[in-house]
Amino acid sequence: MDVSLSDGKMRCFGNKPGQDYYADYHDNEWSVPERNDQKLFEMLVLEGAQAGLSWDTVLKKREGYRKAFHQFDVSKVAAMSDDALEALREDASIIRNKLKIYSARKNARVFLAIQKEFGSFADYLWGFVDNKPQINHWVSFEQVPVTTDVSDALAKDLKKRGMSFVGSTIIYAYMQAVGLVNDHLTRCWCYGRDHETFQR
Repeated sequence: MDVSLSDGKMRCFGNKPGQDYYADYHDNEWSVPERNDQKLFEMLVLEGAQAGLSWDTVLKKREGYRKAFHQFDVSKVAAMSDDALEALREDASIIRNKLKIYSARKNARVFLAIQKEFGSFADYLWGFVDNKPQINHWVSFEQVPVTTDVSDALAKDLKKRGMSFVGSTIIYAYMQAVGLVNDHLTRCWCYGRDHETFQR
């Protein structure tokens, strides 16, 4: 648990010197229920990019990803050519892993198919938690799981539909990021905040 050097607020993460961007993410995005499909797609791509790396590394490259992947317009990403994807392997503003880059297009195409089937990706996604975020009451991060039965089921279904970089561990982190679960620790200043009505 980090304590902010500037405002004295107790946070789960993001208060080391020079990490204002990380604290902002913690305060205003992490565990806040998200139902906007474009935002849900953005976080899906970013969580996949994190595989084997730190979330801090991904956040630093977030603007690079937005530029590289058309502000996460899912239709535009789904239509990207092989040449466009290959060019991104030379782009230092993103993580230049070929499989991760190509997975953005593959996952965009599956994302569109899910939208067509369910009306929106949000309706599909939130159905896994009965349209209500799970509020947890952890005292320390040692208690926070890295996978759950829900993340297992969601990961299995996404893989079956053709997505990649959607293992259960990645998907649980995704669930935290978009608010399907609220894992703010009990000592965190965000614990107990009504994230359903929270306005960014």
